[in-house]
Amino acid sequence: MDYSYAFTHSKIDFHFRQSQRDFVVEEIPLYPFSREGVHLVLKVRKKALTTFELIKFFSSYFKIKLSEIGYAGLKDKNALTIQYLSFPKHLLKSNLLESFTHPEIRILEITAHNNKIKIGHLKGNKFFIRLKKLDKLNSQKIQQVVAKIKQFGIPNYFSYQRFGKTLNNYLLGQEIIQGKRKMHDKKMQNFFISAYQSHLFNQWLSLRITFSHLIENVESKDLFKALKLQFDSQVIPQIFEDREYCKVLKSQPHFFKILSGDYLCHYPFGKNFIAEQEKILDDSQRFLAKDIAPTGLLSGIKAQIAQNEAGILENLFIDSRIKSVGQRRYAWVFPENLTFAYKEEEAQGELRFFLPKGAYATNLLRELAHREIMGGE
Repeated sequence: MDYSYAFTHSKIDFHFRQSQRDFVVEEIPLYPFSREGVHLVLKVRKKALTTFELIKFFSSYFKIKLSEIGYAGLKDKNALTIQYLSFPKHLLKSNLLESFTHPEIRILEITAHNNKIKIGHLKGNKFFIRLKKLDKLNSQKIQQVVAKIKQFGIPNYFSYQRFGKTLNNYLLGQEIIQGKRKMHDKKMQNFFISAYQSHLFNQWLSLRITFSHLIENVESKDLFKALKLQFDSQVIPQIFEDREYCKVLKSQPHFFKILSGDYLCHYPFGKNFIAEQEKILDDSQRFLAKDIAPTGLLSGIKAQIAQNEAGILENLFIDSRIKSVGQRRYAWVFPENLTFAYKEEEAQGELRFFLPKGAYATNLLRELAHREIMGGE
């Protein structure tokens, strides 16, 4: 997973192992539950279980179908996680609920709601992460990078969890798209295809970060030549020969440079709209203010495609053989309530922050460390 980093600091040494003590995730619902309705909502804390294993257990315990249980997202097994599950009220026997006990599962709250919880119906997740074997010098470097992350945010890469233990799930998806591999299990087929979509997105985002660093660091008059040396000269639009346009790009306050034709989106949710050349500086100011963010493509037949020079670069990572719907994904996210505390005696650091749904906490760690973080060091 050799993707570009947003920030340019040197590597930071620390040890991180995803575990119940060092990695805590709490799901934040999309909206408050109504406290009345035909579904019971359980706030559940679990450890050493995947979300699927959790749901399978409750299905067996309450003797109801798996499909009756609602959940908003999948949570890690090697972590202490808190999430919400919904159950049709008429199917739950009160005596089983009242007598419930399990060594790895605890029901923290019970409420009610009108609707079943569905995939994606969450605002995001709060994280607590403990870093170990962290000396004072590296803790100071983390403080400096945390300050930058608070200001500029982080790239919204799909993290290693998306690509399986060998990090090559996307290759199976690519073979399916190419017609070289067939799968009878449609769910698994769609899973591998989505991993391929994610890989293409990550490659595009990595290129755009490298592109942005060049714009940031090279003089306007030399930019076209530098871009042609760094990338295939055939894909560099002629507009980069225009020094005035390059000056506008360089003057953007956010280091990730918005290009004419980019699809931007109001943040943390809203409508997509096209970046216009004459409004790029205004858009970049809004990006820095966390009001909007650029988006990248998940290839599909109905997805919006970037235009102009942004479209030329995006087209390098479009596979028109993908027949799923497709969509756009935030290329950048802004961690909220980000704090870092250092405990010198224990040589440990503690990170706390919130990320919107679909964003990976390990991306923040990767950006801090400037190396791949696999969760099992």
